[in-house]
Amino acid sequence: MGPVGEAQTGDGLVVSAFMQLLSGDEGSAEEAFDLIERAWHPGFVPMSLEALHLGRSSGRNARLIALLQAKTGQRLGFDLSAWYVWLWNQPENRHRAYGDFKSALYSLIDPAFARYFDSAGETAIRLDEIRWGGVLQDGIPPLRNPAMVSADQAAYLDDSHIVFGLQVNGDARAYPKRILAWHELFTDRVGDVPVAGVYCTLCGSMILYATEHQGVHHALGTSGFLYRSNKLMYDRATQSLWSTLWGAPVVGPLVGEGIELERLSVVTSTWGAWRRRHPDTLVLSLNTGHRRDYAEGAAYREYFATDELMFGVPRLDRRLRNKAEVLGLLVPQADAAPLAIASDFLQRNPLQHDRLGGRDIVVLTDASGAHRVYQAHGVAFAEWDRDASLIDAAGVGWTLDEA
Repeated sequence: MGPVGEAQTGDGLVVSAFMQLLSGDEGSAEEAFDLIERAWHPGFVPMSLEALHLGRSSGRNARLIALLQAKTGQRLGFDLSAWYVWLWNQPENRHRAYGDFKSALYSLIDPAFARYFDSAGETAIRLDEIRWGGVLQDGIPPLRNPAMVSADQAAYLDDSHIVFGLQVNGDARAYPKRILAWHELFTDRVGDVPVAGVYCTLCGSMILYATEHQGVHHALGTSGFLYRSNKLMYDRATQSLWSTLWGAPVVGPLVGEGIELERLSVVTSTWGAWRRRHPDTLVLSLNTGHRRDYAEGAAYREYFATDELMFGVPRLDRRLRNKAEVLGLLVPQADAAPLAIASDFLQRNPLQHDRLGGRDIVVLTDASGAHRVYQAHGVAFAEWDRDASLIDAAGVGWTLDEA
């Protein structure tokens, strides 16, 4: 997806005009309004909305809203969320200067943001759906090679506390949710494999990626921006933006290079259940180098107390609540639709057979509520004790493990 639509005037003049609405004197702002109105292009809508979001002059904001309404025929006033939903449900008509405008605008907040957006570059997502999350680059600080302790040393954890458990080449680790909620990303080496664990607080997803692809290691961080209420990562080498859910670059120099990081298994479980299965597990130390309230549930308590979203999305699917917990499944085949299964359904159906991307899968939900998904290879299971033992339809016994 590249830039679309023809520029109506010099790209530099367009960027300058919108920037003048934010920082110029009244005379230059008047000239900027005249240029924007005279050279109006549908691609000015997202620029106007971002200028409104950061603008501090009530008079200029009111005039910009009036111009938006006159040019679009919409009567949405100062409801920016409604404007964005309307915009995202129109075909993208991107102005050639939009990437340069985003670079200029957000570099005022953090100079590191300047390299994220490039009008000449290709993108895999709509630029107008990339929203600033209110923090600087790595403003939510990732944990890089964090200190780990043995299970016996993790006295700060109760058995009921939620952890993200993983095992790579026999190396078992637990990363408590109560810590990752403040950091959202860790980079580590587990089982001699460089990995990144990405936790998006707003959507509740935890995904583990192997960060080496075709011999190249990608050092990932938190960009400060979101796409459809899901955090975007960046890589240090090229400052490309990466989708958290896809493990692939979506804006910047790496787009189109065929890069998609390998997803590794991760289990959301209770500390008691994970420790019982893996008594030799290592677990994050509370000594992270940062001062935070790492109490269970302290982070984002107010956000999850309601079903309201902090950042809007183009469409809402009302089959489940916005923040209903689901098991989300993706497979590499481009034509395979993702599958979401409600967690409360899996609690009632702890042995669940399904198909995904032409593969037979079985979802096992244990007594702690942890979901594990395996490729079934045609085997039908008949019994599952919600712990470690299964019996298939032929009467053969099976034992669950992380591999």
